[in-house]
Amino acid sequence: DAALAEELLRHQTVTSLVAERIGSREFLVEPAERGRLKQSLIKVGYPVEDLAGYREGEQLELNLRKETRGGLSFQLRHYQREAAETFYAAGTARGGCGVIVLPCGAGKTIVGLACMARLQTSTLVLTTSVTATRQWIAELIDKTTLAGEAIGEYSGHTKDIRPVTIATYNILTWRADKTGRFAHLELFDQRDWGLIIYDEVHLLPAPVFQVTAGLQARRRLGLTATLVREDGREDDVFALIGPKKVDLPWKELERQGWIASARCHEVRVAMPEPLRMDYAVALPRDRFRIAAENPLKKEMVRQILAYHPHAQTLIIGMYVEQLRELAEELEVPLLTGSTRQSRRDEFFTQFKSGAIRLLAVSKVANFAVDLPDASVAIQVSGTFGSRQEEAQRLGRILRPKPGENQAHFYTLVSQDTVEQDFALKRQLFLCEQGYEYEIHDIQQKHQKQLADESCPKLPFPTWRGSNE
Repeated sequence: DAALAEELLRHQTVTSLVAERIGSREFLVEPAERGRLKQSLIKVGYPVEDLAGYREGEQLELNLRKETRGGLSFQLRHYQREAAETFYAAGTARGGCGVIVLPCGAGKTIVGLACMARLQTSTLVLTTSVTATRQWIAELIDKTTLAGEAIGEYSGHTKDIRPVTIATYNILTWRADKTGRFAHLELFDQRDWGLIIYDEVHLLPAPVFQVTAGLQARRRLGLTATLVREDGREDDVFALIGPKKVDLPWKELERQGWIASARCHEVRVAMPEPLRMDYAVALPRDRFRIAAENPLKKEMVRQILAYHPHAQTLIIGMYVEQLRELAEELEVPLLTGSTRQSRRDEFFTQFKSGAIRLLAVSKVANFAVDLPDASVAIQVSGTFGSRQEEAQRLGRILRPKPGENQAHFYTLVSQDTVEQDFALKRQLFLCEQGYEYEIHDIQQKHQKQLADESCPKLPFPTWRGSNE
């Protein structure tokens, strides 16, 4: 109403983006300021429904296949179809932008393909890594009628711009030095894109936010399992990508069998006395790492592996040296940020085929890594209180499984330390989704047993546990 219009004009950040007032409740806005105005309005408490419409973009014929190129029957799950239709909104301006939130393992990529098929337009897909880029390419080839030559990869390895181009956030935000220009952001103008898909949109880097502010005339789809940004910029996602269109509870899809049922365990491991003394006198900023690298976690990892002798298992951590020691002692492959892409692909392929059962991974496997047979994850260290990371790591094991469709997530924390406090913060998002953590306090007598390899394996039911 007119009163609200007057109130908004009292904000300098709003009035500076308005070109002209043409009525008591009507204003002209330059197209280039469309995104920035929405950012300003949401910051003063007024999120905008943008009905100004979109450019159609370059036309592209693309349909979903009824049978994959691998010979398997293929059709959208009911919630995937509903999510795509909600985004499409019959082709009106009420659709065409927004965020779809689905649990890890629920097929967000398939929803992206369905939206592409609905719009029939050239598409730019932005992903978190080369691994994710190639997974998108594989899904496009396997499940759509699109020919391989119509799909391009734009990354540090190759820069091929096609009607459907899959690029990484890293290459878009690369520059020669801190004051240099982001040369690869020009990709947004290389074709007449009708749709831009932001995979793992909660990780959208600041330079891409800035460019997206000027792309409001193009349809935009954000995909994520956790619309939680540790930097607090969720408002920018809503303003520039669009409002949340779909948000399916994890437990609902678990009940329907579309993702695995997961049991979450917090295992509190005592620290050896000499290390506890080091921890007590350490500076506050050093205490977390001392606790995270507790050497007695190694024995607990062995116990968990013995408890799940046949399961495909990921050992996940933050500190590479800790992971390297574990990998060497257990004789398992290690994948970190310094592992070359060809080697990463080799490890993932071997893990998927069952040639290797155990894989140690750093933060590079937090996002968009498809390992459908992984059913156990052991987290030995993490990024402080990151709710996003906790959910994404659980997500690595939520792909539906044959048989019992059961997964186990173990997070190892040092007892009575800041790591235990951070673990509580990490678990908040998953607790809101309905997950419970079984708390296991490992008593000192059991801790001594773990150091004695002649002792029989300690079965989990003997632990003192409780739900919190």
